[in-house]
Amino acid sequence: MSKFSRFMKENKVAKLNEKYAATVSLLDENGEPLQWEFRKITSKENEDLRDSCTIDVQVKGKPNLYTPKVKTSEYVAKLIAKSTVYPDLYDKELQDSYGALTPEELLYAMVDDAGEYQALANWIQKFQGFTKILNDKVEDAKN
Repeated sequence: MSKFSRFMKENKVAKLNEKYAATVSLLDENGEPLQWEFRKITSKENEDLRDSCTIDVQVKGKPNLYTPKVKTSEYVAKLIAKSTVYPDLYDKELQDSYGALTPEELLYAMVDDAGEYQALANWIQKFQGFTKILNDKVEDAKN
């Protein structure tokens, strides 16, 4: 038995998908909000998402000095889209029905109530294991 046997991949606990009703404006045949299915993303997927939403911002008064800034709302939209298993936000027919060109545009169109979108954003961040949600961090930084 290897001294690392407990760390082997076959001993890793599976990450289960969860369901969440993202909006009350899409209902099943019984009038209940449709349940969306979400998956956990990997650390690598998360880093790729963050990198794709990071821009360099020039430091005021310091020519040629830049600092990275994550475009938070873009990152959260991509995080939700990447996490969504069902409905398939990458489905062309579904995108066409809303006139959306990207999964993120489709997400905004399907969950078009600002309060519902914010609740979904908070839920997905907690589901992904972020103990302090990004919007709280932004508010803390402002204070």
